[in-house]
Amino acid sequence: MIELGNLEEIVALRRDLHAHPETAYEEVRTAKVVADYLADCGIEVHTGIAKTGVVGVLRRGTSDKAIMLRADMDALPMSEDNRFEHRSRVPGKMHGCGHDGHTAMLLAAARHLKVAGGFDGTVYFVFQPAEENGGAGARAMMEAGLFERFPAEAIFGIHNWPGMPAGSFNVCAGPMMAAANAFKITVNGRGGHAAAPQDCADPVPALFAIGTAIQTILTRNKRPLDAAVISITQVQAGGSVTNVIPGTCWLGGSIRAYSAEVVDLIERRLNEIAAPIAAAHGCEADVYFERRYPALVNSRAETEFCLDVMRDVVGASNTHIVEPVMASEDFAFFLQGKPGCYVFLGAGEGGHRHAGHGLGPCALHNGSYDFNDNLIPVGASYWIRLVQRYLA
Repeated sequence: MIELGNLEEIVALRRDLHAHPETAYEEVRTAKVVADYLADCGIEVHTGIAKTGVVGVLRRGTSDKAIMLRADMDALPMSEDNRFEHRSRVPGKMHGCGHDGHTAMLLAAARHLKVAGGFDGTVYFVFQPAEENGGAGARAMMEAGLFERFPAEAIFGIHNWPGMPAGSFNVCAGPMMAAANAFKITVNGRGGHAAAPQDCADPVPALFAIGTAIQTILTRNKRPLDAAVISITQVQAGGSVTNVIPGTCWLGGSIRAYSAEVVDLIERRLNEIAAPIAAAHGCEADVYFERRYPALVNSRAETEFCLDVMRDVVGASNTHIVEPVMASEDFAFFLQGKPGCYVFLGAGEGGHRHAGHGLGPCALHNGSYDFNDNLIPVGASYWIRLVQRYLA
């Protein structure tokens, strides 16, 4: 592990970011904190990429070789349950996924690499907006010319992961995180009085039947070996009156899979199932399908390289090859454009939290979450060793 001379400063910066969360494409204050810190380190700074994105550039030696490291900056549109001093000061917004910590780890590594060097080439420190909530900040940065303006051979990322042993590294080659897709099925019928259903075309029974039937896509249409999830997370029918049959209702949710072919199959079958079931009830169905993030696929060579770096930083016993997860991440867009590797840094079970934390678990996207500051030297050490070995 590399000793960071500025650890207290970085921890304070992380907690300041936690107290002032900003959501997708609104990371104005956060981007300024990042840009000012990089500039104070003497690192070249570029701002305003995809609205609020920041890139720091650090060159050493004469090599044309370059590497790109990414941290996400945005918070979630959710309320915080914690009451410790650095809790969110912004109602309805919270760093519930640890992007404040990801930003802090990369800034710590940037400062150390500026002082210590130990590499020959160029490092691009990418601070990305709008990872959460379908914001697709990675794609927006690419569309803004990120890879053309800052040409690198490979790109790398980290996400803290509660539930995995604190300070451990966890990764797998190939598909590691699923594609994220949203869907909404609306059934339109003919409403009326609840006492006279024979005079209506009630869309509610049709919606129930559709919701049950679409689960057969997973058990009867998809190969059992192809992982996928269809989760209905929203249902809306009627208003505040109990004696009115609504004229329309809808359900929506999330679809996860590792294969684009499986996503194609699910989209097609949603339409094939919804329309005839609605018609059998005298109604019509409309299916909306949105492809948000592709599957995150780690390239094999870069994953093997990262595994060696992880073992160097935390030892073989704390370096694990893990199964893929069904969560999604827009770093996947970067990996469609360049080889690279995305890793999970174990965050523990929540024992690090300060007095005054919420009663919920220290899980991602939970109001009681807080980033584990003990991970900052671990993550920063990984970044530093990755650069020094890749640009040896």
